[in-house]
Amino acid sequence: MKHWYIKSWLCAAALLATFNVYAQDKKVTKDLYIATGIPDSLKDEANAVVRYSSDELIVKGPGRVTEKHHSIVTVLNEKGDDEARLILYYDKKYNSVNSVEMIVYNAAGVQLKKYRKSDMYDRSAADGMSIITDYRLLALGHTIASYPATIEVIYETSKNSYLDLGDWNIQEPEKSIQYAEYKVSIVPSIGFRFKNKNTGIKPEKTVTDGMEKYTWKVQNIKAVKPEEDALAWQVFPKISFAANSFLFDGMPGDISNWQNYGKWQQALNTDVNSLSPQRVEEIKTMTAGIKSDKEKAKFLYEYLQQNTRYVSIQLGIGGLKPFPASFVDQKKYGDCKALANYMCALLKAVNIPSYYAMVRAGTNAEPADPSFPTDPFNHIILCVPFKSDTTWLECTSSTQPFGKLGPFTENRNALLITENGGKLVNTPKSTGIDNQFNSEVRLILNADGSAKVKAKILSTGEYRSDYIGIASFKADEQKEYLIRTLNIKQPSAFEYNTGADKDGVKEVTLELEFDKFCDIIAGNKQFYRPRLFDLWKTTLPVLEKRKTDFYFNQPMQKACITTIELPEGFEVETLPVNQSLKFSYGNYEITYTYNAAKNQVISTAKFNLINQAIPAAKYVEMQVYMDNIAKAQNKKLVIRRKA
Repeated sequence: MKHWYIKSWLCAAALLATFNVYAQDKKVTKDLYIATGIPDSLKDEANAVVRYSSDELIVKGPGRVTEKHHSIVTVLNEKGDDEARLILYYDKKYNSVNSVEMIVYNAAGVQLKKYRKSDMYDRSAADGMSIITDYRLLALGHTIASYPATIEVIYETSKNSYLDLGDWNIQEPEKSIQYAEYKVSIVPSIGFRFKNKNTGIKPEKTVTDGMEKYTWKVQNIKAVKPEEDALAWQVFPKISFAANSFLFDGMPGDISNWQNYGKWQQALNTDVNSLSPQRVEEIKTMTAGIKSDKEKAKFLYEYLQQNTRYVSIQLGIGGLKPFPASFVDQKKYGDCKALANYMCALLKAVNIPSYYAMVRAGTNAEPADPSFPTDPFNHIILCVPFKSDTTWLECTSSTQPFGKLGPFTENRNALLITENGGKLVNTPKSTGIDNQFNSEVRLILNADGSAKVKAKILSTGEYRSDYIGIASFKADEQKEYLIRTLNIKQPSAFEYNTGADKDGVKEVTLELEFDKFCDIIAGNKQFYRPRLFDLWKTTLPVLEKRKTDFYFNQPMQKACITTIELPEGFEVETLPVNQSLKFSYGNYEITYTYNAAKNQVISTAKFNLINQAIPAAKYVEMQVYMDNIAKAQNKKLVIRRKA
């Protein structure tokens, strides 16, 4: 009887604790903590279900923001375990975490565990590249023992500086929503704006105590599993928020248009873009024998690459303001802001104008929205407007060729910081020529099915970056990488030699031996895959109707000429058929010839992808095309002993 009493008291206490939370909001009812209350329609394709979510943003003036969050999420399986992990970022100057609670319930809604701010792990938010930063994080994780389980999170944060007001990312992959709302309370004088993306929902608007209040609500949204190689920012709904007036580190600004925001950043950079008169004269002397401005810029860019290194330092407003050019010149390091600003100062010393350019970096990352001025940027590059063309420089890379950006920042909107303020322009888009993989292979077959191979690879763009990167790998790592990416058979001997790197073309040679290169030996016949590696190995699932565009990382051109030397005493019985395959955004060709006099088979393969973004309407065509490439590459070369 005593044990029954204690158990009943504990259950009552748990229910009372639950009631104290949801009693604060009439929308939060007991059934939201009980897993059986989830509608069946919300379980399909879902790893977790948002039972209730409420975010409130209170903006009392420029630089005065409070955010309140309350969510109840039921985790259905281990793929939803991230819901039991909480990370909140803060710093000692601009952002603070006022309070935190995370409460864990079992399937029946009984409280199992309660965490508070004091239980969270507090550490520096260093990213592995920053040698020093103000940013910190509070982290908390709970191990879910059985499913379903419900996680309730309540926290409040505040800011005394901001550039924009962030986003409401309404839905995440494989997560359904029973009910969610987002509220913004803001003083009218600072000019509130919002922009919908992939959603048409509208807010309810009221005015209370001189504050405008906007409320967005969604409910009963089914889970979505993204299609392969779709971009989340093109699929999932979100609403972006901004205020025309902002305050950061005590510096007021206006972001109602791109020009005004650029003026604020230009003012921030005014006192950091000069070198000493003595240093300016040294730079002029260094470039005195160079004729054109573009050649001078190339020389100075390579000087930057050879004499500085990338190091991230994020202290105070240093997250937005570059370190002085004189600092980088002396210390020989800096982050993207500091290095771009230093390169600008080097060019300025020889009277070549250039512009500090803010960009959203990341392969196929979401570009800035021209119609919605805000601050989505996370990287700085440099724009040099010559008379004949415009050149873009990635100042953080010690290996990037002059005037080449690559997928990290190409085909994006960049905000140029000019004397007249901000100007949003497009960064260039690469073509297949910019990303080439060209190879020549000599493959010597032996009568026992073994082989020796020597291959030369010439690469540009992203392929060049790959081969520069793997040069630092250990031999076993290089071997594993090439076997995996090129679909090479397991060699018995492997040698990787890095060659010249000139004018943006990287050379690599491979020397391989195979105890068994032959696929099948049947009597006097031998069956071979007639190449060392595949130019393309991706195949795609069959879909009746693709809903979203498909994205590759970049356009490309790939080619390989393979010379196969047959063993003495052998001849060709069957040569694979030549093939020419095409689809709207690419082509693949493979040809085979047999030189009986030299007893050689020569194959020439070419693969071109002219655009990295493939419209959804072209998916079926592409899927069939990729399957046909796989079939073409699966054809065998058959040789036989001469009679």
